[in-house]
Amino acid sequence: MTLTVKLIPCLSDNYAWWVRDDSTGICAVVDPGEAAPVAAFLREQGCGLDWILLTHHHGDHIAGVAELLAEFGGKVAGAAADAHRLPPLDLALADGDDFLLGAAAARVIGTPGHTRGHIAIAFASHVFCGDTLFSLGCGRLLEGDAAEMFASLTALAALPDATLVCCGHEYTESNVRFALTVEPDNEALRARAEEVRAQRVVGMATVPTTIAQERAANPFMRAGSAARLAEIRAAKDSFRG
Repeated sequence: MTLTVKLIPCLSDNYAWWVRDDSTGICAVVDPGEAAPVAAFLREQGCGLDWILLTHHHGDHIAGVAELLAEFGGKVAGAAADAHRLPPLDLALADGDDFLLGAAAARVIGTPGHTRGHIAIAFASHVFCGDTLFSLGCGRLLEGDAAEMFASLTALAALPDATLVCCGHEYTESNVRFALTVEPDNEALRARAEEVRAQRVVGMATVPTTIAQERAANPFMRAGSAARLAEIRAAKDSFRG
């Protein structure tokens, strides 16, 4: 089964993601932090909205839900652990659950660290990982700890190399500047840095990236231990480069 996936810029640096199962035409939007750009995209596509998928509870990932449901209908799926602080869920998901978008099967991966109830939704070709894994970065440890984030990144790193990483923000420029202070001699990282500069000069998005690229160049995925990840995350939190 094949998916068509397109990003929808929202707010100042957020991405929502439109996902369609090509065999059935069933569509979803992941993490609509703002209704207007998503609604405009759906009208332009001439499609409905079957599902809204939520990776975590932060407002910049859920604020558009009510307005989109009012115009387009659809159902909402999100983490059972965060049901009390998400919009009302039609389907509550937990680590290891299966989700079907039409005929396209996904596996739910619990990815706490940024928030306690964070989940990722992994199809065969794409993983929607919210604010857990970024291109060359990871989310701040706002509710979880380094051990949880290390376990979450390890789970994502186990996905196939070609899996496309669909994250929630355009943070790659700042992430690459920091990453180069951690691994200045990493050739994969240096090559990625040049690619990112070229992309941003012409206004291109730097995502999706791939699991293989992140394993090769992302210092958080390469930390090797929770203790080392904690050190890198603390350095990133105070980085002003």
